[in-house]
Amino acid sequence: MKKTLLTGALALLLGIGQAHADDKTIDISYVKAPFNLQMIVMKEQGLLEKQAEKLGMAVRWHEITSGAKQAQALASGDLDVAGVMNTSSVLMANGEGNAVKIIAGVSRPTGTFAIVAKKDGAASISDLKGKKVAGPKGTVLHQTLVAALVKSGLTMKDVQFVQMDIPQAFAALQSGQVDAALLAATAVIKAEQEGAKVLTTADGLVVPKLVMASSEAVVKNHPEWIKAAIAAHDEAGQWIEEHKSEAIALGAKVQGISVEEAQTLFNGSHFTQRMNQRDIDSMQDDVRFMLDNGMMRNAPGVNAIVIPQAMER
Repeated sequence: MKKTLLTGALALLLGIGQAHADDKTIDISYVKAPFNLQMIVMKEQGLLEKQAEKLGMAVRWHEITSGAKQAQALASGDLDVAGVMNTSSVLMANGEGNAVKIIAGVSRPTGTFAIVAKKDGAASISDLKGKKVAGPKGTVLHQTLVAALVKSGLTMKDVQFVQMDIPQAFAALQSGQVDAALLAATAVIKAEQEGAKVLTTADGLVVPKLVMASSEAVVKNHPEWIKAAIAAHDEAGQWIEEHKSEAIALGAKVQGISVEEAQTLFNGSHFTQRMNQRDIDSMQDDVRFMLDNGMMRNAPGVNAIVIPQAMER
């Protein structure tokens, strides 16, 4: 039996609901933010459904935006494919013995992740000393905060960090419950429109790497599911390349932003379909940084995390 029933708080946390009792469904997370255009196109055009149909299977989508929660769902068997995860979450999961594998590249959105201060609040990262900062733990945004603090001569002990997903962190920033929030893409745009101040983006601090991922068990036991997911991902990427304006307009509609804002996010996303050696080297740097700053306890073997199909040829 592929699926296991999530119980109690974990089921509510992941929002997956009742699990399946068969192997006839590919379960994939739907992650729109920061501006995951391949995923949006894949879902809106039913591309994975077409690939799954060839296998006599159906597709079920789950809106799980947190990389850490996606890793949990992969481990439990309630997700077969994590539509988009950041490599920081992938590395941390592997460091704790949860064998999450990268099956494709998505983007390197250096300009879309940011630390944002509330209106009339902190003017610099140094000003966050002793302040409340909200954001998703165990993510590239968390890593960005740590790196920004270190650059300013501070550590995580100098701020009051509150674990929140991006929508909750944004709401807390709006209401003034926190002094700063770790936000991405459309949340950054909306925060700035309301008078909030971007203290720094990830640019120059961290190289965000977004990827499509799966569990070691699925990669090993169901390579045809992995092949189907990669094929749908590549078809979406090809369609975006051939219909750029239409794709950006679709992204704007789904994200609830203007076409001009979507164009800005598109320009800062640096989409890719595969990983390269620079990404591997960057992940090695991330491991060292996270170990040095207490974000992870064990160093995973980076090369073993990325399946061959995920690499450029």
